[in-house]
Amino acid sequence: MRQRHLIEMERDHERDELRRLSQVDGVDRKTRRGECWWPVAIGAQRYNSLNQLTVEVRRDASLGDVDHGFEPGKAVMFFEITGLDDIRYLDFTATVSLVDGDRMLIAVPDEAAAGRLRRADRVGVQLSFDETTYRLMLGALDRVMRAPADSRLAQLRNTFYGRREPEWFTFGGPSLPWLNATQQQAVKMVMRAKDVAVVHGPPGTGKTTTLVEAIGETLRRENQVLVCAQSNMAVDWIAEQLADRGIAVLRVGNPSRVTDRMLGLTYERQYEAHPDYPQLWAMRQALRQLRGARHKTEAAHQKIDRLSSRITELEVRIHDNVFNNARVIACTLAGSANRVLEGTRFGTLFIDEAAQALEAACWIAIARAHRVIFAGDHCQLPPTVKTLTALKGGLGVTLMERIVQTCPTAVTMLGVQYRMNERILAFSNHWFYHDRVQSDPSVRDRSILDLDNPVEWVSPNSPSTNHLPKEGEQGSERETGEQTGRGGVGRYNEAEAQLTIEVTERYVERIGAARLRDEGIDIGIISPYRAQVHHLRHLVKLSKTLKPLRRAITVATVDGFQGQERDVIIISMVRSNEHGDIGFLRDLRRMNVAITRARSKLIIIGDSDTLTRHPFYRDLHEYITGTSN
Repeated sequence: MRQRHLIEMERDHERDELRRLSQVDGVDRKTRRGECWWPVAIGAQRYNSLNQLTVEVRRDASLGDVDHGFEPGKAVMFFEITGLDDIRYLDFTATVSLVDGDRMLIAVPDEAAAGRLRRADRVGVQLSFDETTYRLMLGALDRVMRAPADSRLAQLRNTFYGRREPEWFTFGGPSLPWLNATQQQAVKMVMRAKDVAVVHGPPGTGKTTTLVEAIGETLRRENQVLVCAQSNMAVDWIAEQLADRGIAVLRVGNPSRVTDRMLGLTYERQYEAHPDYPQLWAMRQALRQLRGARHKTEAAHQKIDRLSSRITELEVRIHDNVFNNARVIACTLAGSANRVLEGTRFGTLFIDEAAQALEAACWIAIARAHRVIFAGDHCQLPPTVKTLTALKGGLGVTLMERIVQTCPTAVTMLGVQYRMNERILAFSNHWFYHDRVQSDPSVRDRSILDLDNPVEWVSPNSPSTNHLPKEGEQGSERETGEQTGRGGVGRYNEAEAQLTIEVTERYVERIGAARLRDEGIDIGIISPYRAQVHHLRHLVKLSKTLKPLRRAITVATVDGFQGQERDVIIISMVRSNEHGDIGFLRDLRRMNVAITRARSKLIIIGDSDTLTRHPFYRDLHEYITGTSN
């Protein structure tokens, strides 16, 4: 199966890249890339309810502006800097349990590993190669390929690949008058599907609302469903929306949102809240003490056996109570292989943000289900694929996209958006959705200022832009183009960043700081490049106009804004060069995300000479400015 080969290629590339970075890259470089925290302070350690030993790690608060890739469930490894400034890696792999600002809880293998960590000097922690997820994906693909012809897994495989027509129930479906017509149609399709249904949700069309309704209706005929997504953030979002509906949710795995409410949904917190847990905790502590004794008598061994047996009974009872009380089990796709779900099967699996999930990851969860509902938008963010050869080989083609092509009768698209001004929507609607999305009247003319233009393009090389030095002066156009970050990390454009801040300041002044605060108007500054995001955050802190309003201003990458929206969106495009090279700005799905985050105002800041050599940006520039190059 070609998918297996491509996954192996991606795995080998990531493993080799980590090895190369560990040997070549300095600690400072890896820290700027968000792959490392250094230095860190080692704090308290404790056993969690799953009997894992966790250690608290804190980074220097001065690094707080640096985006990083540490997330719950990620594999990490510790290192120390010796007196000769050499890096020595500690001989164990750990797992991120929780991330909260400048603090992480990391699960380590045992007390011995914790001891080695405490004895280490000048300690840091970096992301490690995660063999587990690749092993799960490869195992899932093997199961799919070997599935007997009469098995449910084989039937789903054949349906998804177009070798078997999807089947349907004949009943009409529920009446949900509070939803619009396309949302109602989507819920009805979900309820009628025997095998698969796809809910295609363009930006602002209420995909989450529709999905929550579909899950609620499914629970009228099923006791429990499995809800998955590729990322912890997406799982947390849908879990909270379901909990808001009063549905009992059990969040398996580590949430990305560190709030009491979200933590209260987790398996760990519900496990700890069980009436029998204090007894279990005391018994586990007693067992650790007995096992830690140097000299054990026969009576001690017998006591250890009895205590172990009793602990197992309690663990099973608590687990069953926690699990059976939940109507929705929510986890990542890889998390569906968690040992707490061992042996369980579900009538329906819902996969949210399915267009961001590798096909192999979907099969991990599909093996537990009788039917599958996909929700997402294949015209927005794609899966992350790091190997160009694997990407060209089709690894980036998701299972949802495949089903859209092979089973068009199983696809329903939401067609009314409730987010943005009609002018902001129109270009994306035409380019990506063939003008099939309509704006609800409540948002069609949405604006903050009277007679405001909802979309603008500000080009640093435009004659009307007087913020940059003239040709021949210090910082000429050639000198103020894109630059490579320190140590070769990322791309940024200092002049464009300055212009972005000036444009933001001017628009804030037009609104008025008092009105912005009083009405809760929020602003998003987006750049596709992490180095530019870091630079923009620094400039926001230096701005006398913007610094007092920092709570209303979010600066992040395109990926960081997925699923979010703001009243005002300002995009810094960065690329500016003589060759018209726009790099990964060619990934138009990312730009679709960026330009559809705005409710009332969209401002794009970019070098039109460079960008408009690509037909997408040429058409976008012409649409916004009303001119033709």
